[in-house]
Amino acid sequence: MENTSERIPVLALWSAPRCRSTAFARMMTERGDHAVVHEPFSRVVDFGEVEVGDRVAHNEQDVLAQLRAMGSREPVFFKDTTDFHYPALLADEAFLAAATHTFIIRDPAEAIASHHALNPELGRDEIGFARLYEIFTAVQAVTGRTPVVIDSDDLLDHPAETVRAYCEAVGIPFRPEALSWRPGMRSEWQSTSKWHRATSETSGFARSRADGAETVEADPVLRAFRDHHQPYYEKLRAVALRP
Repeated sequence: MENTSERIPVLALWSAPRCRSTAFARMMTERGDHAVVHEPFSRVVDFGEVEVGDRVAHNEQDVLAQLRAMGSREPVFFKDTTDFHYPALLADEAFLAAATHTFIIRDPAEAIASHHALNPELGRDEIGFARLYEIFTAVQAVTGRTPVVIDSDDLLDHPAETVRAYCEAVGIPFRPEALSWRPGMRSEWQSTSKWHRATSETSGFARSRADGAETVEADPVLRAFRDHHQPYYEKLRAVALRP
C-alpha cells in the first residue's frame, strides 16, 4: 500500500552508469523549474562528501535529510547512478514513498562498452543494472505502483515524444524548449569531468557514432557481465513508457 504520510516535490532519476542520465539532467536544468542536484548518493560514497543545495553531506543519511529539506522549499530533481550500493536509501521506506522515483535504461552491451572505455578495471557489480532493479523493486513495494521507466534509445530516437510522456507520467509540464541547450562543461560536472565530456559537447539528445556492442560480444569477461545484467534490463524495458 502506498505511503501517503509524506509527499515531497523531489523527482529522482536513477540510472546504471553510461545510460545517458546526464543528458536528461541537462534537459532538466534547462527547464529552470527544479533545483537540480547532481549524483548526491554516488558522490558521497566516492568522495566522502557532496554539496546538496547549500549544505555539505557526509553520508547517505545526510543526503536524504538535505533532499527532504530542499524539497520542503522548492521542487528538486536529482539524478544518480548505481555503480554503488545504497543501503540507507533502501532502508528509508518513507523517502522511497515520498519522492517520485523514475528510471532510465540503455542496452547493457552499449552501457558496458562505454563504461569499460573509461574504466578498464570495471567490475561486474558497478555496471549497475542489478542495483538499479533493486531500487526499482523497493519503490514498487513501498508505493504499490510501477515506477516510471524510460529507455534512452527512445529518448534519442523520439526525444519530444519520450520527454512528453515522462512529464505526463510524473505530473510536470512538458517544456519543448528545454530539449536543446548550449554545449559546455557545467561546474557540477568538473570533478568527474571525464564521465560527462560527451554530454558537454552536445546541444540536445544525440546518438554517438558507435555503440561498442561488438567489443562486448568479443570479450568473454565483458560478455559475462552483459549476460548477468541483461535480465534486469529486460524487466525494466518491459514496463518502460512507449513514446
